Amino acid sequence: MTELRILSPTAILGYGFPLTSFQAGLERDPHVIAVDAGSTDPGPYYLGAGKSFTGRAPVKRDLCYLIEAALERGIPLIVGTAGGSGAKPHVDWTVEIVREVLREIKAKARLAVIYSDVDPELLREELRRGRVQPLGPVAPLTEEEIAASSHIVAQMGLEPIMEALEAGAQIIVAGRAYDPTVFAALPVMQGYDPALALHLGKILECAAIAATPGSGSDCLFGYLRSDSFILEALNPQRKCTKLSVAAHTLYEKSDPYSLPGPGGTLDLRETRFEELPGGKVRVSGTRFIPTEKYFLKLEGARRIGFRTISIAGVRDPIMISQIDEVIAAVKERVADNFRDLRDYQLHVHCYGKNGVMGALEPQPQPGHELGLVMEAVAPTQDVADTICSFFRSTLLHFGYPGRKSTAGNLAFPYSPSDISTGPVYQFSVYHLLEVDDPKGLFAMEVREE
Repeated sequence: MTELRILSPTAILGYGFPLTSFQAGLERDPHVIAVDAGSTDPGPYYLGAGKSFTGRAPVKRDLCYLIEAALERGIPLIVGTAGGSGAKPHVDWTVEIVREVLREIKAKARLAVIYSDVDPELLREELRRGRVQPLGPVAPLTEEEIAASSHIVAQMGLEPIMEALEAGAQIIVAGRAYDPTVFAALPVMQGYDPALALHLGKILECAAIAATPGSGSDCLFGYLRSDSFILEALNPQRKCTKLSVAAHTLYEKSDPYSLPGPGGTLDLRETRFEELPGGKVRVSGTRFIPTEKYFLKLEGARRIGFRTISIAGVRDPIMISQIDEVIAAVKERVADNFRDLRDYQLHVHCYGKNGVMGALEPQPQPGHELGLVMEAVAPTQDVADTICSFFRSTLLHFGYPGRKSTAGNLAFPYSPSDISTGPVYQFSVYHLLEVDDPKGLFAMEVREE
């Protein structure tokens, strides 16, 4: 095969895509349809709670079109990081939607399901063997953190997905996967350069975000050749440029010249971007450098308590001018009133001053109004409710120098003013695990549906 063609319909399964763009992609006769379904961007809650951050209805909508198109053309459909986070509840949730779609369109398919959950006892054994190391500026992993984590997944590389393809799977639903792998697995299995396949996958995983103007809910098409690959936006309102494609190559990277992943690193020092007629871009020169040992990224989340929030606006310029001192004084009042409750957190996010960047904000000059998000986190929902309520009511009537009104200090957009948001999770595992077999952790089931 001199060219392998890949259709990426959307940045994340459930984000949607225009049918005209999708049809244009199908007219280019793709060999595989692949889509990333997850991310850690929405934070640890979804992994910890075992819930998807995309809704069932939009995910089913996308899958209806993807499954029908793949089966009609006899090409594989590959879904990575199913359900948003890729743990067993997320994978099973996605599989049930796939089965529902198959029933509704009265179709049969060979379905491969790849789980990425890591057994806690196995991980404890590997930790004792010294085969687990931190990924970035995080503390060494402990057995206590492993035990406290509700879900731990490993980020699979190419090998488990290639195994599913070799088993004749028409639809692959994979747990947590390194984002480019769902796009690169078929090309690598067919002998294409892993460097080009993975680099192409790196860009295709976010679909038309790599075009200009960018969009996470539109399609992108990739043509992989022996010495390069070409990217094409499928919506006539968008095009790929050297800048847009190079910028997305830098996306989510700490080093502009290297991109580490399972089994090796992409070396981008010699990568070249060339604009072609018709809003296309050719990319060449990327190299793949295998690592001496094979590492898998681990992700885990644990529950740390429950959260309650209250949202309010401040319009008084006198209060705004001393907002930090007022908030600090009210926090002291809470601490004094609940001196027996020490295991709680109280935060105030001050939008209009430094609500986005916090202490890193270079210009913390408040405007004519502020938006306050008051947040309490505690071991129980009741305690979180209590702390948030007391802080909110105290701030509402707090006296400060120069205050002229005896009415409330805050404007509330909602009633009730306090919102109990439920469990709070934090990432507890963000480490690398050395493995001997890239497929060893990943259980695969092949089903005739």
